[in-house]
Amino acid sequence: MPLVKPPRLRKGDLIGLVSPASAPSSPEKIEKGVRYLESLGYRARVGPHASSVRGYLAGTDEERAADFNSMINDPKVKAIFALRGGYGTPRLLDMLDYRGLRRSPKIIVGYSDLTSLQLAVLRKCSLVTFSGPMVAVEMCSGIDPYTEENFWRLLTSPKAPGALPFPSESTPRAVQSGKARGALIGGNLALLMSNVGTPYIPPLAGAILFVEDVDEAPHRVDRMFMQLKNAGTLSTIAGLVLGLFTECVPSDPSTPHLTIDQVLAELVSHTDVPILGNVPYGHVPRKLTIPLGVRARMDVDRLRLEIAEGTVS
Repeated sequence: MPLVKPPRLRKGDLIGLVSPASAPSSPEKIEKGVRYLESLGYRARVGPHASSVRGYLAGTDEERAADFNSMINDPKVKAIFALRGGYGTPRLLDMLDYRGLRRSPKIIVGYSDLTSLQLAVLRKCSLVTFSGPMVAVEMCSGIDPYTEENFWRLLTSPKAPGALPFPSESTPRAVQSGKARGALIGGNLALLMSNVGTPYIPPLAGAILFVEDVDEAPHRVDRMFMQLKNAGTLSTIAGLVLGLFTECVPSDPSTPHLTIDQVLAELVSHTDVPILGNVPYGHVPRKLTIPLGVRARMDVDRLRLEIAEGTVS
């Protein structure tokens, strides 16, 4: 299926706001996020169950899926932004209206738990989605200017973004030398692994795989990479981009352990592909937005990651 790029956002467009995973911690965060979008000239509509709470979920699976599907099928809605992550999108993958999304492609934004949904959309619809800031997380609390500029540039301009700019305080590092070309696919490592072996994972062979994680003990990150190695994935991808692994520390530092830096450094013994590390992407305020599905190029020796085509139409 050919890659599909959603229509670009224009001032005055209506953005649907949903909670397909967990609910925002307070209604005020939703209100502040809405005001931010309105200050930029957009309109916003909040899903009816966005603030519902059922344990760690924003309401029942049926309610969360209904909110998402209603935004898909509303012709006035031009983009769907997640309010926050948390946990819950893997429970919705067999309930989403992929046929409706193929008929009416829209921008979809989120990260963290949204990874599972975004990979499913890429697999089922070949639609480009965006791993980027969320409304009740970054947009409600004074979004970082670097994050903001990179985000809106990808959603509003059909031009190829080219080389991604890296802030001076977050310089990537060469983990394993080389160059690669391929589609950018990835997101949160734990959520990516939750899709592996299901009908909701796009082909990873030949892709530039990008991953990040948060609050995972080093041995758990190690185990996820070993699953990718043992499944043959690390030998068939074109390249690997490591985002930021935030608060990935052992639960008991007094016991023998490897650090997360040691786990990531050992990847060179498990794959021959180029690896670019410490890319400013992940669970941090200052980060890149990464589009899933588009062609990219990486040159580790030059510390360069380039998006080779436009991300919206």
